[in-house]
Amino acid sequence: MKKSQDISKIHFVGIGGIGVSALARYYMAKDFSVSGSDLSESEITETLAKKGAKIIIGPHKAENLPKDVDLVVFTAAAENNNPELVQARKLKIKRQSYAQALGDLTKKYFTIAVSGTHGKSTTTSMIAQILVKAGFDPTVIVGTKLREFGNSNFRLGKSRYLVIEADEYDASFLNYWPKIIVLTNIEEDHLDYYRDIGHILATFKKYIGHLDKKGLLIANTNDENIRKVIKKSKYKIKNYVLECELNGLNLKIPGRHNLLNAYAALTAARALKIRDLTSLKSLNRFKGTWRRFEYKGMVRGAKIFDDYAHHPTEIKATLKGARELLTIGPNKLSRLWCVFQPHQFQRTYKLFDQFIGAFDDADKIILLPIFSVAGREKADIKKKVNAKKLAAAIKKRNIKLRYEEKSVIYFDSFKKGSGFLRKNLKKGDIAVIMGAGDIYKLTVQLTS
Repeated sequence: MKKSQDISKIHFVGIGGIGVSALARYYMAKDFSVSGSDLSESEITETLAKKGAKIIIGPHKAENLPKDVDLVVFTAAAENNNPELVQARKLKIKRQSYAQALGDLTKKYFTIAVSGTHGKSTTTSMIAQILVKAGFDPTVIVGTKLREFGNSNFRLGKSRYLVIEADEYDASFLNYWPKIIVLTNIEEDHLDYYRDIGHILATFKKYIGHLDKKGLLIANTNDENIRKVIKKSKYKIKNYVLECELNGLNLKIPGRHNLLNAYAALTAARALKIRDLTSLKSLNRFKGTWRRFEYKGMVRGAKIFDDYAHHPTEIKATLKGARELLTIGPNKLSRLWCVFQPHQFQRTYKLFDQFIGAFDDADKIILLPIFSVAGREKADIKKKVNAKKLAAAIKKRNIKLRYEEKSVIYFDSFKKGSGFLRKNLKKGDIAVIMGAGDIYKLTVQLTS
């Protein structure tokens, strides 16, 4: 295998992923030769191709691997028998997961890692933009796209600062070695990897141990699970909920959850000696990120928003924020619609009861078939749960609670869902199109 200093050509397996693509952008910006493969074409793969990456779309094949490649970086969804990885092993080419490759970068920079079950992308983006505003010129790798970064999930800086979104899936963040950890919250999720909440807490605790002796943990210590993780911790800890109750913060994005994200970002900025005035100017101009309550247009006088929420807690928080916008409108008969595509059979099955109660703030609920994640689903789980069952359970709960005015409808296709919305949305309504799969395609159908 070649040493890291000899590497000039890198191949990415699953290059269309939001994290992997950001890392590919980093190496392209550093003048590495980049190629990559993905099962399906997307805006991300198209953009990478335009910037000079050699992109192969379709089934993974051994011949997709360039013969002169020095390093293969693969997505966490890639299985051991992936033909491109098999070929790389055969040719004794160095291989790293996305997390391992990013982990190497965290050792070279002053890394600020944002972690937690919810709020990672928004908080990472807020911190990154404050640092840019303050002249810190950071490199940024985040799991969403920002208008301020040219509609990109990556920014190349010239300083020693690196701001990353540190995902807990597959214990990926155990590869990272940050100087500052921002921890938003901890809940049950990714139960296709983690056994239970105990397993999750143990992994987060191990991750926090990656801070060096002078490291700083910025956390919402009001969160019960975070308190369990940091119990007897030797690190300096700042509770960002207590740190940042101050005047002058006027966010453009709604919801208590986004206010907490801003508090976390402010606390991180203070740790770097950035003035509150600079941070507030940045946060008050922050317009949100790609697929995080992103405004997409009007249909029949109704506002359409696209959102990435796929966990019950995220759904509740987003709908609560949307309800705030609805209640301040002039039309008291306005309704809040939620169109939801569940993400993963495993998550839907394990958190089924939590999903049932997640939509209380919505007046009209439309459910679509579950989005199955390739390489992360067991065949037997698909027999145990489906979106139609979830719709029936929500409807039963609404009847029990006498929510007669609420409706729950299941459609088996995006076309039927968008058609129904086009006929039934009214002026003053808000519709949130929600999910982590390909539900954004319905938003495009609806608003184009």
